[in-house]
Amino acid sequence: STQAPNDADLFSIWLDDAKNSKDKRIVCHLYAAPKDCELLDKAAWKAANPALGKFRSLPDVKEQAERASRMPSSEPTFRNLVLNQRVEMAAPFISRSVWILNSQDPDPTVFYEEPVYVGLDLSAKTDLTAMVMIAYREKWHVKAYFWTPAKGLRDRAKRDRAPYDVWEREGHIRAIPGASVDYEAVAREIGDVLADCDVRQVAFDRWRFDLLKKEFDEIGLILPLLPFGQGFKDMAPALDRLEELLLNEQMAHGANPVLTMCMANARVEQDAAGNRKLNKAKATGRIDGAVALAMAVGAFAGLEESITVIDSDYQLTLA
Repeated sequence: STQAPNDADLFSIWLDDAKNSKDKRIVCHLYAAPKDCELLDKAAWKAANPALGKFRSLPDVKEQAERASRMPSSEPTFRNLVLNQRVEMAAPFISRSVWILNSQDPDPTVFYEEPVYVGLDLSAKTDLTAMVMIAYREKWHVKAYFWTPAKGLRDRAKRDRAPYDVWEREGHIRAIPGASVDYEAVAREIGDVLADCDVRQVAFDRWRFDLLKKEFDEIGLILPLLPFGQGFKDMAPALDRLEELLLNEQMAHGANPVLTMCMANARVEQDAAGNRKLNKAKATGRIDGAVALAMAVGAFAGLEESITVIDSDYQLTLA
């Protein structure tokens, strides 16, 4: 069978278990091209198609590879169906191969020694709330935090086909007691995370933010807040800058699995002028982390002229 699009799909979980468990009762033969292979690499074609040149047509594969190299929109389909890689055939905002090239672990000291920019995307009461921090030292270092209600976590994992319960045990998601997101708990944890950082801007989606802002006020947390529109005006330049950084391998995100899932799910909508924005309606799953990362990038990318600053005091205080 052809591989599933991403790591969270059941078939991918089975394959990874077969490889990692070393269970002698499981026999698994996986023929796939290396993740970072070039489209025109004949050795990669052969790795995924052991019958290439026999009953698998070499000219046909070559034709498809050449078309994919000329037309980026064809690349995901070729990588999934011919190279047998875990790639969404509906092209995401950024390709998996480009994302992997930026998966170096971030330096944790950077967030306490350099200016920090933050993107904050709130969820509905039972979904993911995401905060992404970025700071620059030679490249942009990325650190992501996610919150979700503890109650019903496994059911939501089944619904979204994403191992939230596993990620919670591994510390990638913070499960808050209760059946809905407790914004008081989120506000306090944000305060704890950012307390020793030189926070320059916190870009946020206005939706439901009044609830979190109230909790910030209750605990005396003052942040340099930037309301960030989700339309073409604010999101387009942020996505352009984020794409540029990733293509030039100028990020270090540490392959955070939740953020990686969000980036793989992210789809864009484009207007007649070529401006882009992330479209949650077209997404194949949760994209909260991708939205937060784009806003964090937008916070430093010269968007101040089109965004009104609510709090210009850059001092961070916590009661």
